[in-house]
Amino acid sequence: MDGRDDTDETELPGALVTEFLERESGTRALLDDLERLTLEGEHEEVRERIRALAEANTGVFFAVALSLTGSKQFFGDVEAQLDVTAADTLRDLADTYPSLEEPFSVVRTEQSHDRFNPVTGISTTTTYHTEEEVPLIRYAMQSGDLTLLEATESPQEALQVAIYLVQATTDSLEASLEQEHSVNTEELSGLIDRREELETELDHLRAQIDELRRRPVSDE
Repeated sequence: MDGRDDTDETELPGALVTEFLERESGTRALLDDLERLTLEGEHEEVRERIRALAEANTGVFFAVALSLTGSKQFFGDVEAQLDVTAADTLRDLADTYPSLEEPFSVVRTEQSHDRFNPVTGISTTTTYHTEEEVPLIRYAMQSGDLTLLEATESPQEALQVAIYLVQATTDSLEASLEQEHSVNTEELSGLIDRREELETELDHLRAQIDELRRRPVSDE
């Protein structure tokens, strides 16, 4: 039962777990290796190897990914469809490999929702370049433990990146409208929330720019 089209996380848990149990020894060896690589900071290699597992043995991948979440419902379903021993075997995965929960969760999102390197967080720090009289923003874009992008830019340069992303967003919505594709309620609700947050931040930005305009700027 290989390949993404053959199974997904909506398949009966018993079928996923049976596939895992048939390959338990080899899978645990892989997880041991992934745990070591995670501790060594090799997050990109970990991500790629988890993707390879998902493509080659989708059922095994979802069994492991769901086990690592520690979901009581999943374990309960396994007990009902198989037995307590099988459920305990999966519980042991969550106890043994806690550092793998996040990378498996990210790849699970990729597999289930056709994403790639979904952004899970952005860290930022600010400094000031005295000679140029310019604030600087250092930011890192994260996908789980994997750093996708690191940059240091001025505020207007950082805003240009934001503009690119907003333009890409409006392009995707325009294409959906032209092709008469619907957008589900959850996504539309999220879009409305993000737009309101963006408008709030833009109001704050306008106020800051107006205040800066009133301050004298050195010509040196």
